[in-house]
Amino acid sequence: MFRDKDVIMRGPLKTETYLPVYDSDAHIAEPSSVWEEYADPKYRELVMQCQPTTNGRDAVFAEGKSMGVSAAPACIPDAYGTDVTWNDIVPGSYDPGARLKVMDAEGLAAGLMFPSVHLMSGDIEDGEVAAANARAYNRWMKDFVSEDTERLFGMGVCPLQSVNAAIEEIAFIADAGLTGITFRPERYSGLELYSEEMDRVWSAAEDHDLTVAIHGSFGSKMPSFARSRYENQFYVHMVCHPFEQMASVMEIIASGILDDHPRLRVGFFESGLGWLPYWLERLDEHKESMGHLVPRLTREPTEIFSEQCFVTMEAGEGEAFAQLADMGLQHTVVWGSDYPHYDCTYPGALQELDDTLRRIDRENLREDIVYTNARRFLGIN
Repeated sequence: MFRDKDVIMRGPLKTETYLPVYDSDAHIAEPSSVWEEYADPKYRELVMQCQPTTNGRDAVFAEGKSMGVSAAPACIPDAYGTDVTWNDIVPGSYDPGARLKVMDAEGLAAGLMFPSVHLMSGDIEDGEVAAANARAYNRWMKDFVSEDTERLFGMGVCPLQSVNAAIEEIAFIADAGLTGITFRPERYSGLELYSEEMDRVWSAAEDHDLTVAIHGSFGSKMPSFARSRYENQFYVHMVCHPFEQMASVMEIIASGILDDHPRLRVGFFESGLGWLPYWLERLDEHKESMGHLVPRLTREPTEIFSEQCFVTMEAGEGEAFAQLADMGLQHTVVWGSDYPHYDCTYPGALQELDDTLRRIDRENLREDIVYTNARRFLGIN
């Protein structure tokens, strides 16, 4: 086990002989109980779910209609391009006891759990269905993390299709003991991150001391840079993650959101960090030359990001991490395994990170990435 005798309720603590490792971007794969048992009966046929299709495979359904995509190949290690179905998802992705064993084997003390199928819940158009969908998932996640609240941390789905529903759900997420809220970088029903309506969401998250994670994924049909140009999933996957996150970083920083909400913690997840040094430098340059067009931007964008923002590092991104560290931003970086998704390194995700840090001669920053920064993002003092 990874718990030392010096453990508090909000997670494993560092001791002189033991450095706990926090996996800040881990995932579950939703079992059928999410929609069959945790959803309100009125909405059980309408919330997101994986169901078999006539060709012997399965698809994600929402609002009673197929989304035309199978989630299983993306949610099982090394399974992309195969004929796996949702019946093949690995126990460590939905059973908390099995997940703790996976974490033990990988050398992980704690993990922050994000959804898989429910990352596409922005495709739901009806606000009531979106709210019921989020509530079902968040009820299930509450039970999942209750297996070991010192090691399992959960992010709640936030239904931004309706701001009123989102605020109600934020209160539920906080009462459930979950760590924060997550939503996609694309716009939900045209909702802008810097709008007056969205400000109510930022305020609710701040008031409840919930972490906010803007988490990308592909498979969604929401309007986006990628979907407006491409059908080929190679192109979609290449573009959707960094481009949408770059827009989110710009909007959040340039609009004054973080100055208005100084206690917010906002993370940009599942997109790596290679794009970030370039983007922050470009934002700094634009503030100098065009800052009069964004009067709420009163400080250097890099300074604002440094104080309240976080980004996930993929294990092999050594050179990009070194560049961020040279900019004095190593304290904004957390590491995530992405388990059990198809492109995670499993087994051996932590070993890959250690090899990368050794290769770039930044082993001295390992504690920041896997422990100190992660605990700050989670809101653990």
